Amino acid sequence: MTPTVRFAPSPTGKLHVGNVRAALWNWLLARRDGGRFILRIDDTDQERSTKEYEDAIKEDLRWLGLEWDETVNQSSRFERYEAVRTRLIEAGLLYPCYETAEELDRKRKLQRARGLPPVYDRAALKLTDADRKSLEEGGRRAHWRFKLSHEPVAWADLIRGETSVDTASVSDPVLIREDGMYLYTLPSCVDDIDLGITHVMRGEDHVTNTGVQIEIFRALGGEAPNFAHHSLLVGKDGEGLSKRFGSLSIESMREAGLEPAAITSLLAKLGTADPVVPVAELSALAGSFDFDRVGRAPARFDMAELEALNGKLLHDTDYGAVAGRLSALGADEPLWLAVRGNIERVSDVEQWVSVVNGEIDPVIEDKPFTDEAASLVPDSLDGESWSALANALKEKTGAKGKKLFMPLRLALTGEPRGPEMAALFPMIGAEKARARLRGERA
Repeated sequence: MTPTVRFAPSPTGKLHVGNVRAALWNWLLARRDGGRFILRIDDTDQERSTKEYEDAIKEDLRWLGLEWDETVNQSSRFERYEAVRTRLIEAGLLYPCYETAEELDRKRKLQRARGLPPVYDRAALKLTDADRKSLEEGGRRAHWRFKLSHEPVAWADLIRGETSVDTASVSDPVLIREDGMYLYTLPSCVDDIDLGITHVMRGEDHVTNTGVQIEIFRALGGEAPNFAHHSLLVGKDGEGLSKRFGSLSIESMREAGLEPAAITSLLAKLGTADPVVPVAELSALAGSFDFDRVGRAPARFDMAELEALNGKLLHDTDYGAVAGRLSALGADEPLWLAVRGNIERVSDVEQWVSVVNGEIDPVIEDKPFTDEAASLVPDSLDGESWSALANALKEKTGAKGKKLFMPLRLALTGEPRGPEMAALFPMIGAEKARARLRGERA
């Protein structure tokens, strides 16, 4: 089956690693098998949905490389949902209810106190036309529930295996609020049918919803898609990430200088049996996507792991892939090749641009030693000059190892560690190198 999948964010906030993982996995499945990836904007909540958030979602997806084949806004499909609403009412599957939130809460508390599951008791089905008229004249407005079959619903989950939900243990879901707003469930099912969605991949917190939605698919005469419920992301401490998603937004990661390929490399493999390695091309990740490699245990997201992966990715990144950003920092290809093995972000290059082209305050630990080194610096430096200086200085002073190299590095760069000096030394230049070795700001 050629897959048609969708990613369906609500434009009420920023994308974070949790929902981007779902987007990425759907994208990988579609691209692996030559299918379609649809971006569905779930903007039925007109009060909270904004164009700014929708644009930000699209910007994040493009930055990650997750281009889509079609965009659908639910806000443009209310007429379609109204037609389905009428159809379900006529079939006796959508019924009006008038309980307030407080009344429903009291009911649930009483049920729990009696050791019963807090499932809606369908009291609204016993209301007569006169009862409903009286309630509405008294100011009550109906919310609408879908009448479940109260039978088990089973499906072959592509990750969980054989899965079932007994709808007798679930409250009839509210599909339409008192203010007429459609909640997620009904528009989602209608859209999945109309768009020909073949696979729905999402978090395991939706398993019960899936049992409900399969009944709605059947009621609408549609075929339910294949479902795959993956584990949720947790922090490295095993705790949920929901309270930390603000700091884990894709926007914040982009602003922090992380590479999109580092994010997709990590999220593609979290929760699978595959090792996490830096992969620059999304197409390579798509080729390795396999449901059989997906595990059931919670997937641990560790920001430190992402940071380290970002560095590993850059260590093998060709100059051409970052040339535009490096040019803005004043760095050329030789400098990039010299420093890329010692950075975690492209912006870290700026420090070494300053070391090579700017002025620094040299750190002098042994002035007689570095003065001697200054006298040995030739007028012209090349790739062999560093080893020649070290050998000459060793012969003159007898210093070796750390006692030989550390005073030189500190004087020339002001830093105790960094890129190979053999590459940096010629870039610094003879005049500047002599001055720094003498302890002068240069």
